Amino acid sequence: MKHIVVVGVGYVGLVTGTCLADLGHRVTCVDISKERIESLKQCIMPIYEPGLEEMVRRNVAAGRLFFTTDYAEAINCPEAPAEMVFIAVGTPEGVDGEADLRYVRDAVENIAAVMDHPLIIVNKSTVPVGTGDWVADIVRSRQSQPIPFAVVSNPEFLREGSAITDFMNPDRIVLGSLDKEAAQRVAQLYLALRAPIMITDLRTAEMIKYASNAFLATKISFINEIANICEALGADVKEVAAGMGYDKRIGRAFLDAGLGYGGSCFPKDVKALAHMANVQGKHPQLLEAVMQINADARRNIVHKVRALIGNSNSPLHRLENRIVGVLGLAFKANTDDIRDSQPIDIIRMLQAEGAMVKAYDPVAMPNAARVLRNVQLCENAYATAEGCDALIIATEWNEFKHLDLNRLKQIMRQPVIVDGRNLYEPKQMKEAGFIYRGVGRGYDL
Repeated sequence: MKHIVVVGVGYVGLVTGTCLADLGHRVTCVDISKERIESLKQCIMPIYEPGLEEMVRRNVAAGRLFFTTDYAEAINCPEAPAEMVFIAVGTPEGVDGEADLRYVRDAVENIAAVMDHPLIIVNKSTVPVGTGDWVADIVRSRQSQPIPFAVVSNPEFLREGSAITDFMNPDRIVLGSLDKEAAQRVAQLYLALRAPIMITDLRTAEMIKYASNAFLATKISFINEIANICEALGADVKEVAAGMGYDKRIGRAFLDAGLGYGGSCFPKDVKALAHMANVQGKHPQLLEAVMQINADARRNIVHKVRALIGNSNSPLHRLENRIVGVLGLAFKANTDDIRDSQPIDIIRMLQAEGAMVKAYDPVAMPNAARVLRNVQLCENAYATAEGCDALIIATEWNEFKHLDLNRLKQIMRQPVIVDGRNLYEPKQMKEAGFIYRGVGRGYDL
């Protein structure tokens, strides 16, 4: 059993720390938020992630998982000094699309100021290429006396909503360091997962993370581009994606046309990679197209609503005096995360056109209520649909896949559904009496 410290209790940090504890290690999670730490000591989760609360409770009860705001207490614990410190703090988008490393800097400075024994510092946060070298420079400059340390890059590949499954069943473990022995020691943490382990240099490991996310974002934008063409030509993008996906060189994953990518990772990581390319004098043409197509995917939903229920007597506010319901506020199902949420962007565009908006999400409404204005938040899908001129399906929650269509039709002012997630079949919706538009569906014509 090793003693590991994890700095940051957001999605990545809390999941990483809890899963490492579940693998049998002693883990102390550190965060500057006293409120978050006190809540976690009572096993109250700061985020919604399926299965996480149960795992936290189990490992706290077993004496393997601890929470504190004190770096020194965590790292220099007398009975079990930390061997490794994982940095898993946020790296938000900066003014020009670059990754903002202020929280990484704060964490590194705090670690360097208190460490009194050799450490392996592991970058788990998504950071620009070259950050590992920068971290080492900060540690050396902040140490009160020279103490040996190593820096290892260990990028995460966790999907919100299935983060625990992804941690425990990884496709690969990527480790980068100038100190191969340190990388191998970190690799030992993951041996029980029986996943391929790749050990490389710092900068290559950092680049693998960005390249992976950028490629997945590209697949999403690609299928949305194909969906636009399908709508024009009368083809069905769901069948097209299925046919493509049988090719092992392509694969079916991330070929779901819809609202495009959102959340805390893909948008900022693609922008950050494009920014890094531009700084080096490279022209990231593909990445720029990926981002533009993604923005268009959100606008296209509003265009469809306007085409179906637009007020012809109001040229400046085409949706004036129209009521639009939005089902889903999180950027994807099984999370309460509204960072770069496609539904929230769409709501703001609807409001800009004069629409009155009602909305519902199974878990994200408390977060959404803090950022939305003049939106009626409802208790369920049917309360949202009641009296609406159109209903948008914006997040692929399972409960939205099995709505009572007859009930919906009776309570809506106009039976118009714009399905941003292609949860329903156009033929089925037409037979149920709806005016239905999916994304890239042949029946839309």
